[in-house]
Amino acid sequence: MNTCDDTAGPARATADTPTGDIVLVVDDSPDTLSLINDTLEQAGIDVLVALDGSQALNIARRLRPDMILLDAVMPGLDGFETCRLLKADPELVSIPVIFMTGLTDSEDIVRGLESGGVDYLTKPIQPNELLARMKVHLNNARLTSSAHQALDSTGQFLCTVDAAGRMHWATPQTYALLSSAGAMEGALQQKMIADLKLWLSRSPGSGHKLKLEGLLKPLAVVFIEQRDGGTYLLKLLDDGGPAGEEILREKLSLTRRESEVLFWIANGKTNREIGEILDVSPRTVNKHLEGIFSKLGVENRTAAAGIAIRALNPDS
Repeated sequence: MNTCDDTAGPARATADTPTGDIVLVVDDSPDTLSLINDTLEQAGIDVLVALDGSQALNIARRLRPDMILLDAVMPGLDGFETCRLLKADPELVSIPVIFMTGLTDSEDIVRGLESGGVDYLTKPIQPNELLARMKVHLNNARLTSSAHQALDSTGQFLCTVDAAGRMHWATPQTYALLSSAGAMEGALQQKMIADLKLWLSRSPGSGHKLKLEGLLKPLAVVFIEQRDGGTYLLKLLDDGGPAGEEILREKLSLTRRESEVLFWIANGKTNREIGEILDVSPRTVNKHLEGIFSKLGVENRTAAAGIAIRALNPDS
């Protein structure tokens, strides 16, 4: 059994269970932890342990497990709220969560699934059933991860959301564009979620478009398709006429790539973040910055960002 500071080697694997997986088990019951730890280690799965929701969040952020087995009822931060916080973190949202609890009412099961869980096991846990369900969800997570990595590499502005309007996954480009519009936090994020929920409840068809009102810049989403698991694939659009990069290119006589780099500099992104958005190395971003500084007659990022902001907002 591993804690957040320990790493144990894998135990013997069975023929039916994938090896090399890391599973975080979150439960305040020593008996349950012991049973699950023994079951998973015999199946060749490395086990991390947390005794409460707060500790689980810390471990998940540090070590990114492949799956989380989560007790629904715990003192302090319960499993439902822990799961909601996990799913609100873009770095952790794709980790499948299986709830474990003695609660058997249908409303509790629904509550667990609505908070982001993919499955629900009733205590006492049956080892064979646990392994069988884990195998299915781990395989699904691998397939989803492979698809997401392929989409990330295309540089498209794509995302998936659930019926409640909550984002499950997005390409780095989508996160960056939403962040520049102020849609990733606070009241603007909540309004976007509510608007998406209402729109999806009306069953939009492929190609239907929704304007996202009230953001710092005009954006829209286009419905592409409904996916397995009750999620929807959407494409994000800059809906405000010429893109910011195009405006900077024309007004400041920059190359296309220089204008893209400067646009994200003006939006507060680091070289590393810009590299992820544009699918280039931070060193390449820095070379483009040298060209930008020379053309604009400035010596640093702050001065360049100031010129870009004035070019993008001439009336402000």
